[in-house]
This record gives sequence, C-alpha cells and structure tokens, in this order.
Amino acid sequence: EASDYRDNIPLQCLHPVGHWYEIPNLILNGTLCEMLLDRPQLKYLMLHNIDTVGADVDPGLLGLFASDDSSTLSFEVIPRRVEDVGGGLARVNGKTRLVEGLALPRQEDEFKFTHYNSMTTWIDIDKLLNVFGLSRDDVLAAGSATADTEAASKVAQAIHAFSARLPTYVALREVKKRLGDCHEDIFPTAQFEKLWSDMTSLDNVDCQFFVVPRCRGSQLKDVAQMDGWLRDGSAAYLETLCAFEDQQC
Repeated sequence: EASDYRDNIPLQCLHPVGHWYEIPNLILNGTLCEMLLDRPQLKYLMLHNIDTVGADVDPGLLGLFASDDSSTLSFEVIPRRVEDVGGGLARVNGKTRLVEGLALPRQEDEFKFTHYNSMTTWIDIDKLLNVFGLSRDDVLAAGSATADTEAASKVAQAIHAFSARLPTYVALREVKKRLGDCHEDIFPTAQFEKLWSDMTSLDNVDCQFFVVPRCRGSQLKDVAQMDGWLRDGSAAYLETLCAFEDQQC
C-alpha cells in the first residue's frame, strides 16, 4: 500500500515525472504558441539535456535532418564508454530504436550497447503535432491570449491520450528526513516517469539517428567527470562554441 509522499521539506518531495513531458508541456503551457506567433516560419526545434554542455544548433546536422522528408525526430548518439550510464541504440524486433536502462532486465546489459543516447533531439514541429493528432492551428487557438477553451481541451486530451501509448517506469528511491540533533530517517519511495526516448518505439513516429563526436554528446553530470572531460578534448571543444570571461578569485 502506498500514498503520496508529503511528509518532508518540498525539495525532498519533488517528483519529476520524466523528460517525455518537456515537449508536451511546451504545447500545453502556451510556450510553443508564443514561439510560433513570434516566428511563424519556425519549423524545427532542438531538444537537449542541460548537462549535454557541448550541444549547439549545428547547421550541418540541422540541414541533414531537414533534408529527410520522412523523419519526425532525429536523435544524436555517441560511441559508448564504460562511464556512460543509461540507455543506448538497439534493434528490437527488427526496428532500430533507443532502449532505456530502466527497460533492461539487468543493469550490466547497458554495456552491450555500442552507442549511448545523448538525448539531443531534432524535432519537426508539424510532423510531431500530427503524431499527437494536432495541428499548428490547434496550438495557436489553444495558447493565444484569446484562448479557445474547446481548442485547449482538444490539445490536452490529445496529449493525454498519446501519453498512454508510452510505458511508465517505476524507480525505487530513498529519501532522507532530518529530525535534528544529527538524527535522520530514510524512507523508501517510488518515482513514476515517462521517458522521451521511448518515442522511437512507436511505429508511426519516423526516427533517424546521428552518430556525433563525444565532445558534442557527452554529459557532464558530476564534478568527478571534470578531469576526463578536460583530457579528452571536450573542454577545448566547448571553448570553440562559447566565450568565457576571466574571473579573478
């Protein structure tokens, strides 16, 4: 038996529902509508994790994605190293797709993948909306200042119905509740989430995959990775994309 976990400070009760919802929330909260109103010619989006620090809007990759008339999504993958923890590129029942680590029976099975999922995704806006059963006009009607309640309901129902086609993962976590005087309790919790890479498992979502250099797709998740990140050229690559001001300590 379980219940909603609220018996702690808010940050310990935060329940991320998975990165699949980032793009649907862009539609639901009116942000995509604002983008389309500001730039009606907008056709493509690039989605990436905040810790994929080498990701940028590369014109070559954008052109490669735009040149394929059939693709709805294109995912960037990198050659896998032992420190890469998570899903990878696989062939399942003859279909090339991304498989999340949570979907594998054993954690060590992750290391059978030769390519790691960086999660950087190129998105054709109109084709993705079509997959959801929506159009650009629906988004504009639902998210504008004079929002159409019927259109808003249609968008919400379409997103909800589509989400039911994707698996929901349950991850067991431990949270701490500090009681004071150096005492704390540890409670088991369950986190439910849906993951963006499972879009590649659907038959009506055409996907392609780009193998990119590690300096573009590797993820910097921990301070302990800084030394390797500096040694393998990732830091130098980032300096070609950004301008850093010298800071006096």
